[in-house]
Amino acid sequence: MLKVGLTGGIGAGKSEVSRLLVSYGAVLIDADKIAREVVEPGTPGLAAVVEAFGPEILTPEGTLDRPRLGSIVFADADRLAQLNAIVHPLVGARSAELEAAAGQDSVVIHDVPLLAENGLAPLYDVVVVVDAAPDTQLERLVRLRGMTESEARARMAAQATREQRRAIADLVIDNDGPLAALEPQVRKVWAELTERARR
Repeated sequence: MLKVGLTGGIGAGKSEVSRLLVSYGAVLIDADKIAREVVEPGTPGLAAVVEAFGPEILTPEGTLDRPRLGSIVFADADRLAQLNAIVHPLVGARSAELEAAAGQDSVVIHDVPLLAENGLAPLYDVVVVVDAAPDTQLERLVRLRGMTESEARARMAAQATREQRRAIADLVIDNDGPLAALEPQVRKVWAELTERARR
């Protein structure tokens, strides 16, 4: 089994890269998706988040009000650290379960947005970074996700810098260009990963 850490700044195009890798045969473990699952209603994770941040972070239906929680934690590094201390161990445990279920000859892609920030590179055999210029990220966040420019800049500022991500990369996928330019690069990375998995 080859364990691959896939990361990239918000708006860099990591989701598209992971979608392509899955289409080639990779097993995907998506930390963001798991992070949502571990705080669903009725979970110990949600109970711990409510205990830490108060019931006002719930919607009237009892689900986590992500925009409200985001506005708290992305403006305060200590509160973000507090949230991460609750969620990250739960995500780690679930990720380990999913990895154990994958076949021995699998290429397992761990899609981890905050891989650089949390010093997780040593956990993986290979780290793949999806890279885009900050101007490209900003433009995509405003145009595709409907964020205001200040919201987008705050999200970007809460993450590692481009240089910090590139410093931990074994392989870099440049996603500054159009979608058509991405696929050949991802296919090349996939060939490299399957070769490493065989070795």
